[in-house]
Amino acid sequence: MKIEIPRDCDRLGGVQIYGLQKVYELDSGGNFGKENNTHNNVIRSIPSEALYERQKNMAIVVPVKNERLKLIEGVLVGIPHPCQIIVVSNSPRGPVDRFQIEKEAITNFCKFTNKRVTVVHQKDAALAKAIELAGYGELLGDDGLVRSGKAEGMIMGTLLARWLNNKYIGFVDSDNYFPGAVHEYVQEYAAGFEMFDTDSTFVRISWNSKPKVMENSLFFAKWGRSSVHSNKTLNLLLSYFSGYETEVVKTGNAGEHALTVDLALNIEYAAGYAVETHHFVNIIESWGGVLPPKDNVDQRDKVTICQIESRNPHLHESKGDEHVEDMIDASLSVIYNSPLCPELLKREIAEDRAKRMNLAEAEPIAPVKIYSNLNNLNLDVFLEHCEAAFASNTESLSLV
Repeated sequence: MKIEIPRDCDRLGGVQIYGLQKVYELDSGGNFGKENNTHNNVIRSIPSEALYERQKNMAIVVPVKNERLKLIEGVLVGIPHPCQIIVVSNSPRGPVDRFQIEKEAITNFCKFTNKRVTVVHQKDAALAKAIELAGYGELLGDDGLVRSGKAEGMIMGTLLARWLNNKYIGFVDSDNYFPGAVHEYVQEYAAGFEMFDTDSTFVRISWNSKPKVMENSLFFAKWGRSSVHSNKTLNLLLSYFSGYETEVVKTGNAGEHALTVDLALNIEYAAGYAVETHHFVNIIESWGGVLPPKDNVDQRDKVTICQIESRNPHLHESKGDEHVEDMIDASLSVIYNSPLCPELLKREIAEDRAKRMNLAEAEPIAPVKIYSNLNNLNLDVFLEHCEAAFASNTESLSLV
């Protein structure tokens, strides 16, 4: 892959946020005996061998809930072969057992590709017990099982990636119509880890475009409605502390993202649609040097956030205007309720929401549920009981 080096970098304490990087060639070939992989001073040429080596240590988590089987299969087709795939499904078990149907489709996929996929149901009792015994009961509902939600599935995927000894973990939504886009995202994850080789690297993808049908023709919109709000507000937050206006953040709602497992175990997760934006906010809270360090957070020299613009357009299931408004509210909630957020920005967020919702006056924004970082979990206990859970070969846990 040929990719430009970042033009901009904003730094707040130990957090480095690099500006958007453009991909110039999706496949730049192999090493062919070259001594290094540098193309020139502004373009980095990363050989396919280097991407392959990163992907051998990478788990790709695919959260699933009631997606069409063809969509799920297309996403799996796009994930490069070296990666470990972890499918976390929260599809209903009745009256029609959607999870069993998904597992059969994945088994058939593995038969033809000779690939192993870890498939789990989010409500598996054995995994819930392992999480409870490890002291992370906040993830469980009143029924003693893992709560429903994308963030909860991402936490399960993160723990399973650690159990499988992966160094990197990436997330890909299961409603993506283009297998080629999925393939590109994972290649860019690997490129980001190759360029920024640290224990605390976060790679976030900015979609090249989101195609929409307008007046019987395709229109390739640059930004989603939710992204416009979250990016603007995160940039205002950074500007408040730096004293300089910035537009460095382009991936406030990046559902396609990857990070080192070490970092994934040391950040908080917000429930609902706020999870991606809260990662940004929590990293600044923990390592931005503005707030006192928390006792349960590992201090580190720096955290690197890398943003890469994809070349493939992103086409996914349309879930309506209400879904978009919920995403905007959740994303802005984690910024509004952060101890970092100044009163001036709080007022601006509330007033913006009042305009969007046609409210008579601005109102406070309710906080979303936040899960503490996984340092609060006894990892050794979880890994031990996770091993036992898979050894029991329950119906909702399998290595296909």
